[in-house]
Amino acid sequence: MPGSPYKKALTLALLTLSLSVFWQAASAQVYGSDFHTVTVTVATITDIQVSSGSVNLTITGAGVPAGQDQMTAVDQTTNLLWGVNSANRKVTVNTNLVAPQFTLKVLALNPTQGTAAPEVTLSTTANDFLLNMGRSTGTCTLKFTGIAMASEGTGTDSHTITFTVSTQ
Repeated sequence: MPGSPYKKALTLALLTLSLSVFWQAASAQVYGSDFHTVTVTVATITDIQVSSGSVNLTITGAGVPAGQDQMTAVDQTTNLLWGVNSANRKVTVNTNLVAPQFTLKVLALNPTQGTAAPEVTLSTTANDFLLNMGRSTGTCTLKFTGIAMASEGTGTDSHTITFTVSTQ
């Protein structure tokens, strides 16, 4: 079977396959290479912002029931926005005013992430405002309520309110 057509065909097929593999290896030859390491590091991000600069609550005679000592004014035109990429975070709130004449309260309405704490009567001590925020971005409406007693007379309290992201 030295001259068998099957053996010649097989030899030709193997030769063609060998040349094909050699040709692909030769065309994919690498003449040089180098490498370097790229590291992506994400730092802790804690971003918090109030949507407007100031809120003015004015208590007037309009809407105050006669014969009642307590008078109130409410504002819900401001939002709190945040972005946090660390777990176990919350927001606290406090005022800088040491001895206010009138009461000021704040409540987080409809937070898109986390849980609103109960309404906070502002003081210089930081109180829980939003809990269980986790890694999130979100918003809530700030409901400020100013409360004055008729017996306290007239005056003006000016607060600087601070919202702080901290570990829960």
